[in-house]
Amino acid sequence: MHAYRDQYAQLFHDGRNVVLIGISVDPADTLAAWARDDEFPFLFASDSGSVFGKRYGAFNAKYGLDVRNLYVVGPTGKIAYVMAPFKEIDPQSYKELGAAIDKLAPKAGAGE
Repeated sequence: MHAYRDQYAQLFHDGRNVVLIGISVDPADTLAAWARDDEFPFLFASDSGSVFGKRYGAFNAKYGLDVRNLYVVGPTGKIAYVMAPFKEIDPQSYKELGAAIDKLAPKAGAGE
């Protein structure tokens, strides 16, 4: 999440036509405190019952948590890109994510 924060302006077009939601099994108050303390410019949602994790194949029953899968949802509400699991230490993962976002929500000035 820190890499997302640090690359937010470039990778997520500084929030222009892009909404980033980090989903975790952590309780909402824990996520809110972390988001505030670490100055994340995006949203977090609590999946404390792993409802979304189970629905989207991200729940790991052995550890009782959701794994780091990444879903890019297009403007129509359909999943347009999936990386499961998201390899957060691999720079190529961010390039692929950026390309998927750019395809759905071009940066300001691109094509305008």
